[in-house]
Order: sequence, then structure tokens, then C-alpha cells
Amino acid sequence: MTRQTREYWRPAAAGRSISSREGKKAMAEVLLTADAARSLVDSVDAFLFDCDGVIWKGDELIEGVPETLELLRKMGKKIVFVTNNSRKSRKQYSKKFKALGLDVTEEEIFTSSFAAAMFLKLNNFSPEKKVYVVGEDGILEELKLAGFECFGGPEDGKKNIMLEANFYFDHDKSVGAVIVGLDQYFNYYKMQYASLCIRENPGCLFIATNRDPTGHMTPAQEWPGAGTMVAAVSCSVQKEPIVVGKPSSFLMDFLLKRPTSLLRGTPN
Repeated sequence: MTRQTREYWRPAAAGRSISSREGKKAMAEVLLTADAARSLVDSVDAFLFDCDGVIWKGDELIEGVPETLELLRKMGKKIVFVTNNSRKSRKQYSKKFKALGLDVTEEEIFTSSFAAAMFLKLNNFSPEKKVYVVGEDGILEELKLAGFECFGGPEDGKKNIMLEANFYFDHDKSVGAVIVGLDQYFNYYKMQYASLCIRENPGCLFIATNRDPTGHMTPAQEWPGAGTMVAAVSCSVQKEPIVVGKPSSFLMDFLLKRPTSLLRGTPN
């Protein structure tokens, strides 16, 4: 691996970890002979794989993935799947893996929706505060599992507003955090609600699952990613979000320093 890669994935207690994307970059810089490949695999204890575009495209499994994962497991390597796609929870992603013929447990999956919930947990977010979600069921489910009261999501995708004279858009003053992720139901209502909470509720956190501009939502083509929704809200409030997904330091530190938390789904 290059110096840059080694610094990005710092050594864990028992060894090193390498991401699939960083691994590709490192491998491109040297001729990957059979001996070089064996040396790389032997030097790493844990492999972190992206999902969209690496394990699958849309609902189609990428060729060679089952054989690669089986080989790594036989070699005793730890495998973690890390995805910025917040539309599903870890439980929902576990079902997708199984539907594609891959035996993967929830404890091996780390989603940006789970990262958002863990960020609030680790930062002692007040249980008296609510969370407004610009996103889908994955974020809502992970927040509820973590014990937070939340609302928004797909339900608000059905709501409209009328820009008429004297129209006043009210919002919940008890919202203490707004989480923005990939949202196929994104609309003007959600953007206004999120903006009002962030601007007018004292101390309200603005959290982004990630800032990816595009994503492999279907096998045929790329689609606008969560970063497009985040950019819209960010522009409205003139504020940068706290990013919890790849390649944020929060996600990397959580994976490297809290393996027990990752297995249980709750922080130490």
C-alpha cells in the first residue's frame, strides 16, 4: 500500500484494514503479480468493502464477488461492508445480501444510516429532542433502534406547500438534529422544514450521511446521490453539515476503535 493509504487506514489492535476503493488505488500503482497479491492479502487482517458498484449494481451481483468473499473467509480475514447508501438499515441490507446468495450478518454491515444514529449516541444527543429526517426508511429505522424520536422520511414526500400570500410554514421547535441522506422523495416541503429547523432551532445539528454526487441505484445508469440533497439544504441554510459516512473521520474512527460497538450495534 502507498504511504497515503497506510495513514488513512491506521493499524488496529490486531493488524491493518484496507478499503476496497483505496485498495484499487494502491494496486494500480504497482504491477499486481500473483506474489504481490498474496503478499497484500497476507499483510491485511480486515477488508472493508463498499457495496454499490463493488458488490452489486442495483440488484445485480457483480461477477466474482462470491468467490472472492469465500476465499477471504477461508483465510480467516475479517470482512466489513461499508455503504453510504442510507436508504436501508443494516437489517434491510442483510436481507438484500441473502437475496443475492451471500451469507452476511448484520454485524458485518456498516451503513451511513447506522453511522448517523451512532453519531448522535456517542455525542449524547438529548432524548428530549427530536430528529427530522430528509431521507428514507433506513435512517428512520436505525434512529428508532438507537432510541431516538424521529419523523419525516418518505411520509413527508407526500406533502405539498402553497406559496401564497400570508402563508406561514410552521415547524417543530423541539427538533435538535436534521439528518439528510439519499431521498427519492425529496421535495420543497422537506427542504423548507429542514432549513427552518437548522436556522431557527437553537443548537440544531445539521448531519449528512454523505456527500456523494452520484450512485449506482440501478444497473443501467448512475443517479443523483445524497450529496445533491445535502447541497440543496446546505445552500438554503448557508451552513456546512457534519458528514458521518465515507470518507469522514467519524466513520473511520468508529470502525477502528469500536469493534465491540459495531458487533452489538450500540456504543460502549
